[in-house]
Amino acid sequence: MARRKKADDEATLRVRNLIALDAANIMRRLEARRGEMFALFSRLRSREPMLSTLTTRYASATFHDLVHLPVHEQSVVDHFYECVDALRWYFTYTEDMPSTAQQTFTTLHRRIEEAHRLLIATLGRPVSPDGVTVVEGEVLRREDTAPTTATLVRAAPTRKRRGSD
Repeated sequence: MARRKKADDEATLRVRNLIALDAANIMRRLEARRGEMFALFSRLRSREPMLSTLTTRYASATFHDLVHLPVHEQSVVDHFYECVDALRWYFTYTEDMPSTAQQTFTTLHRRIEEAHRLLIATLGRPVSPDGVTVVEGEVLRREDTAPTTATLVRAAPTRKRRGSD
C-alpha cells in the first residue's frame, strides 16, 4: 500500500510540474512576442504568429493524466487554460484591426496573468532544467543598527535544490 501511495504522489508531482512548465512557456512566449505578433498581423494579415504563441501541450493531456490532481487544482488549471482559450478564440475569429486587436489582447492578457499567478500559487513553480525549484517566500532577518532599535531587512528569495530539505 505504501508503494502505491508513493507512486501516486510522484505522478501528482509530475503532472503539476508539466502543467506549470507549459503555463510558464505560454507566459514567456506571450511576453516575448507581444510586439512582434501585432506587427506581423498588421503587415501580413496572418493570424499564425498570434496563434502559434498560444500553442499548449495541455490539449493533449487526458483525464487519465489530470485525475492525479486534487479537485481544487484541477479547477485552477482549467481556469488558466480557459483564459488562454478565450484569447485563442479571439485571435482565430477576430475581424478587428491590429490596433483594436492589441487593445483586446491587453485586456485578455491581464486575465491570463492573474490566472497564471493563481496557478503558480496552487501548483508551485516548475523545476528548472538544472533541477532547481524556485521557492517563493519572503525571508526576514533582524539586523541590529543600535542597541535599542532593530530593523527588518528583506532578504533575497531562496532557491531550494531538488532533493535537499
